[in-house]
Amino acid sequence: MTPGDAMVRVTGLDVRFQSRRGSAHAVKDVSFAVEAGGALGIVGESGCGKSTVLRSLAGLEQRWTGRVELAGRPVGPRRSRDELARVQMVFQDPYGSLHPRHRIGRALAEPLIAMGLPDPWDHVPGALARVGLPAAFADRYPHQLSGGQRQRVAIARALMLQPGIVLLDEPTSALDVSIQAEILNLLMELREEHGLTYVFVSHDLAVVGQMCDRVLVMKEGACVEELSADALRARTVTAPYTRELIANSFL
Repeated sequence: MTPGDAMVRVTGLDVRFQSRRGSAHAVKDVSFAVEAGGALGIVGESGCGKSTVLRSLAGLEQRWTGRVELAGRPVGPRRSRDELARVQMVFQDPYGSLHPRHRIGRALAEPLIAMGLPDPWDHVPGALARVGLPAAFADRYPHQLSGGQRQRVAIARALMLQPGIVLLDEPTSALDVSIQAEILNLLMELREEHGLTYVFVSHDLAVVGQMCDRVLVMKEGACVEELSADALRARTVTAPYTRELIANSFL
């Protein structure tokens, strides 16, 4: 796909959860598009539904209705292996997302093994180099790495299947401030180098303003405003809720 084409297109996404307490309407008629090579940030308070949107895109949440198109192709709640490979996710907690008893090399080879691809271990050194880590880290366990190094491994693992779309769920919020900038710079470099399309969830408006081209503001499961990152940084917003978020941020 070329820049300008929609790599991600979501129309009328709706997610409801059923529990003994009743029904919860987590995502309400949310629509957006992200062009190939672009980056969309989704912001809002905890519980607003932004992570549920990501999980729906990733195929981890199947209780949704609406229409989702990835790389120009519609996908359903249940995905084929090829559809799952097309979009990968980086989670908030780099320690919790890596198996504590698996060496880093196995963690990186696992997506290729799961897809039945040949010579998965041959790709591990290059994957580590791509995120600025030495090949020797393949023999280490997650607890032997710092938080920033673990998140680099998580990013490398997300890229093993060469997805066009990467979903980022608060990828730096669990890291020290000094390390956050390194990871954000790495993500920007990888996006430019590989033409990746990002959907980036964060509570930090300054990070989203730095990383993304456009911003979707969510409140109580619904989209209240979509605007450019330039408009966000200039505080040229229309929704009162967006003004409230800006007032409570370091933007």
